[in-house]
Parts: sequence; structure tokens; C-alpha cells
Amino acid sequence: MTATQSDLADLSRYIFTAPSWYASLGFALVIAAMAGIAAFDSGTTSPTWRNLLILGRDAWQGIFFIGLPTVIASVGTTGVDRAVGGKLTPNRSSLLALICEVILVAIVIVAGIVSQVTPLGQTFVYDALVIALASIFAFRLLVVMAVSQSSLLIAAVPASLQTVVSALFLFVYSGTVRFLELGGPLVDAYLMPYLSRASEAPPELWILDAGHFQLLAVTCVIYAGAVYTFIRVIDRPWQRSLGVSVLDFIRGFVGHVAEGSRELEDFFEKLGEEAVVPVTVLSFQRPDGTQKARFVLPMIHPGPMGEIGGGNFPVRVAEHTEGLVFPPHATAGHDFNLVTEREVDAILDAIDAAGDRITYAEEATQSVRTASGEASMLGQGFGDDALLVATYAPGFADDVEYGVGLSAAAEARTVGLEDVLLVDAHNSNNGLQGEDLGHVTPGSERAFDMISAARHTGQQLAEEPRGPLRLGIAWDRTPWDPLDGIGPLGVRVAVAEVEGQYTAYVLVDGNNMVPGLRGRVVDAVTARDPIDAVEVMTTDTHIVNSVEADNQVGSAIDHGEFVALIEGLVDEAVTDLEPVAAGMATERASVTVFGNDRTETLASHANALVSMGGALAAVIIIVAMTVSVLIFFLTG
Repeated sequence: MTATQSDLADLSRYIFTAPSWYASLGFALVIAAMAGIAAFDSGTTSPTWRNLLILGRDAWQGIFFIGLPTVIASVGTTGVDRAVGGKLTPNRSSLLALICEVILVAIVIVAGIVSQVTPLGQTFVYDALVIALASIFAFRLLVVMAVSQSSLLIAAVPASLQTVVSALFLFVYSGTVRFLELGGPLVDAYLMPYLSRASEAPPELWILDAGHFQLLAVTCVIYAGAVYTFIRVIDRPWQRSLGVSVLDFIRGFVGHVAEGSRELEDFFEKLGEEAVVPVTVLSFQRPDGTQKARFVLPMIHPGPMGEIGGGNFPVRVAEHTEGLVFPPHATAGHDFNLVTEREVDAILDAIDAAGDRITYAEEATQSVRTASGEASMLGQGFGDDALLVATYAPGFADDVEYGVGLSAAAEARTVGLEDVLLVDAHNSNNGLQGEDLGHVTPGSERAFDMISAARHTGQQLAEEPRGPLRLGIAWDRTPWDPLDGIGPLGVRVAVAEVEGQYTAYVLVDGNNMVPGLRGRVVDAVTARDPIDAVEVMTTDTHIVNSVEADNQVGSAIDHGEFVALIEGLVDEAVTDLEPVAAGMATERASVTVFGNDRTETLASHANALVSMGGALAAVIIIVAMTVSVLIFFLTG
């Protein structure tokens, strides 16, 4: 990937599964109770029963005035939003209400501290409270417009719920109605007991008057205008360049963050382009006809992040295919990310079709290794076909572009091979550093190195004598998980023996490897009897990138333990050796992928949204708050 694309992939660090709605509400009530104790401090110092009761009362007041509006907003926002055609779910509503409560409490706490160290006094705290209530309205408005794709006026209805409920509570319990001329004996007798309950509220609220609520209404209007301006400014480049709205991206991202939904895939699908990709299957069959192992290689990229798109493709194909499946990384970059997980079904159908066409042969060549420039290639012939594994180790490399891989495979076929399964070993990289991150592009020196290595390897394999083939396999889920850089497929090993030569193929379910680790594995395995040649591959699964974009194999695990585990698996595979027949076939699948240059354009826009969007939001917030402060002073 390019540096820009790596920044997009790095957004995966923000992906997490939000707690359920009741967990969010429970946390909100705890925060509200703690805020109540701090805000309505009754001066208790000693842990007597009376003082504990006073603390309990303060906590209850915090829950009532801060937590209860959060609960009402959490429960009510979903219903109100869906009533006006929105898509907010209970989990999203609760998460949004909790975040807004935290914003409210934080602003009021800062204002309280400022009022203590400056002559601004208690009035400043309540002015800040007005700003806080208007701020959470603006934040909710932005989220509701993004998630529900509603217009400004419609989104304002559910977005205003938390602010309106909080303001209503403050209006009633501050006794503000006493400043209004409602008049009439019926009003005094029947409505006043409900509209004015100042006697039941802490005296700190009595300072509020009608002016505060008028200012709140005006400030909300100003902030709503600021939100609308912000959205229109950041949305224009997306509409002009990609033909989609930035709100679609935000909605999909929020949906994935809050609930693990597939809405982000719907956004990617709007950007996608149709592509035809080769799907190659190398199958090993026991004498009784059962499948022992399969190397499966569709020319796609298992990204872009987490389980979105084809991020979890290796697991899907391993669960679908008979025998122990080896799904290494193909020569394809992020332009060939599947836009949705549904596209994997087309790949699986092509795998089945290729498997049905395979003609098996019981003979294979010994493996050969060639080198050209920075590229090194391990190859082995099976019948008239060949498995080629390319690496740039000990140098650093990331993805090999689609066109480079097609050219290299075609070059190998022109010298006598019928079909070729070309693997990008993807096994040595120094993280997301530099401009191109080791990207192998058409026209580069590295591209010609791979093409030349493929030709030399193909020539040697075409001339190599064939002999009976034996294959042994082994795998271990490993004690590590995606946070450690190892996916669910763990480590898989296949050992092929032909005429006394033993070749080990090691596949790790991860996204590239830290520098030097591949060499350490190769040295350790080839030092063991009877292994003569070995190559280490990774699947490039992006399920390990749910936390950070460069979570490579070896960055979070002990290298000694990793090497020892592989050594043990190689021994198991040697013990498992038995005669097999091998065959290869290729099918083509039509899938929707990100497409040429769309990944780069999307990455550029998303990165601009994160970097410049923050600055733009800061400017708009400062302007809106400056206008608010001016209004406060002019009306004060």
C-alpha cells in the first residue's frame, strides 16, 4: 500500500465494539452520581451515617439532573429518530447519550474550576452550562445527520432530545417560571406546583433565570448553523471526486464502531468497480481420493481493515474448502480489496469450479530457488504446473501490484509451464514507514526483478526431472490472537518430499513480518534434518488490523517461542508424509473491488477529513462560541 493508503488502514485503530445499551446507561448513571457529589457538595468531611446520607442525596441529585436526561435521551432517541425515518439503534443511542453526558460534565467541571480561581463567580458556571447543552445538541445533530441521513430540520428533532429534557428539568426545578407572567388562578392552582419545584431542588440551581433559557435557544440555532456549514464544506470534495457523501462514510464508520454493522461495506460498494480475477487452486489428494491439503490463491487483497470487505477472507476459505487449506497472499494491492464480504461467495464458487476441473498427477519436481536483483523465488513443479513463492527478504516489501503478478506468472508459463500459482510471500517489512512502503509497482526495478525471477524459475522447473510426491501437513492455532498479530488460522506447515529432497512451506495467518524474523525461521528450519529448503508466507489477513495498521507478525510475540512452534510443526509434517497426487486449475471470478485509483482517492479524502476536518471543526467551534460569548455579554 502507499503511505496515504496506510493512513486509511490506520483508521482501524478506532474500531471497537461498543457496549450494549444497558452497559452504557449504567456507566452514565455512575458518572452522573459522581458529578452530583462534586457539584452539590454539602460540606461533609467525616464518614458518619448522617454525612453518608448527605452524600447519597448529592449523588441522587446528580443522577436526577444529569443521569435521568441521559436515560431519557438514550431510550427515546431511537424511537423519535425512527419515527422520522432514521436508523439509530438502541446501542447507538445509548453510546451517543453517554458521550454527550461526558461532554456536559467535563465542560461544567472546567467552568467550576475557572470560577474558583477567577472573579467570574458562579454565574459563569451556568453560562458554561448553557454552552454545554448547546454543544451536545450540535454534536448529536452531526451524528444523527450522519447516521440517519436526515435533513437538518428532521435530524434536529431526535438530536434535541437530551438538551430539551435537561433544559426542562432545570426550568422546573430552578423556579424560573416565577420570572414569567403566566397569571390566572387556574394556572396558580393547577400548573404552578408542576412548573415550579424550586423548593425540592438544591439552592445552587436558583440562580438560573429565563434569560439563560433564551440564550440556550439562540445558541442552539447558532450551533446548528455551524454544524450545517461544517458538513457542507467537508462534503463538497467527496461529492465532486467520488460521487458520494462524506455522511455515508461517517454513517458506515459509526455503525461499524458502535455495533459491528456492515454499513461501511455499503459505502464501499458505491465506490466499487467490477473486476475479473483469476482464482487458482493447487490440490493434494490421497490415494483414496480424499483431499489432504489445498493452496488457494484468488488475486484479491484481503482488506481494507478488520473484518470489513475481504479482511477475513482466509478464515472464510479455510472453513469452506475440504482438507487443510493454505490461503497465502496474492500479488494484489488495496485496489483489489473486496468491497463487501458478500463478494467472497463469488470467490468460493470459483474455488469449487476450479477444484472440479483439476487433473491429478503423482509426480513432482524437486524445489529450486532462483534470484534476480532483490527478488528471490522458491518454485516447485507439480505435473505440468508450478507453485512459485516470491520474496524480497531480507529487504522490505509490502504489496505487489496486480499487473506485476500477472506479468510474472505469464512469463513463467511462456517457458514451458501450463499453470502457475504465484504467491507473494509478504514476509519482510519495516512497518508503515516511507513514501511507498515497499509497494512493488509496474515499471519499477523490483517489478522486473520478480518477472525475471519467475522466468528463470519456470525454465528450471520445466527441465527438472519428475519423481513420486509425498506430502505431510501440520497446523497449530497457536496461543496468540489477532491483537498479537496472529489470526485464527494460526501457523500451517506443508512438507513436500521428492526423490529425497524435503521442502517446507510455512504459512502464518498474519499481515507481513517484522524484519529478520523470516530469516531466523528459515535458518532454524533448514538446520533441522531432513529439510533442504523452506519459505515463510503470511496470509495478509486484515483481521489483525482491528487495533493498528502495522500489527505485523513478530511485533507483539516472542520470536524464540514463534520459531520453536514452527520447528515443532515441521517435525509433525515430516512424520505425516504420505504419497499424494497433485493438480492445479484456475477459474475466473467477477467481483466488485475498490478499483484503480479509487483506493488512493478515498484514502486521500478520508485522511483530509481526519486532519483538515479537525482544524475546520475547531475554527467553526471557535467562531460559534465567540458569537455565543458576544451574545452573553450583550444580553448580560
